Amino acid sequence: MKIEHIAIWVKDLEKSRAFYQKYFGAVSNEKYHNPVKNFQSYFLSFNNGCRLEIMTRPDIRESENSYESQQYGIIHLAFSVDSKEKVDELTERLRKDGYTVAGEPRTTGDGYYESVILDPENNIIEIVA
Repeated sequence: MKIEHIAIWVKDLEKSRAFYQKYFGAVSNEKYHNPVKNFQSYFLSFNNGCRLEIMTRPDIRESENSYESQQYGIIHLAFSVDSKEKVDELTERLRKDGYTVAGEPRTTGDGYYESVILDPENNIIEIVA
């Protein structure tokens, strides 16, 4: 058994798609649009078969998505890269491009080397080795 995909609501579908393509190598399908429900989405595929569905609809309410004030539910996505150096490189690239680095690269108590960044919608992304 495997997780087929995870879905997240976003306000800016195109900005989110571009982010995951540019920094994490996602490959996007064609945009799906259901005009009856005013729903649009993309499936983003990653090289290991995992997929992320990003979706938008104008009637979805804002969340209190905050790194500092977390709540129960899915809290982050983790992307594995090949090495500590790759964690550092990608973290610096994201910082340089104006994204928030919420947690500097470090070795965690459970043995990961990771940094934590926020995507364009303030979703928490761990970059791990």
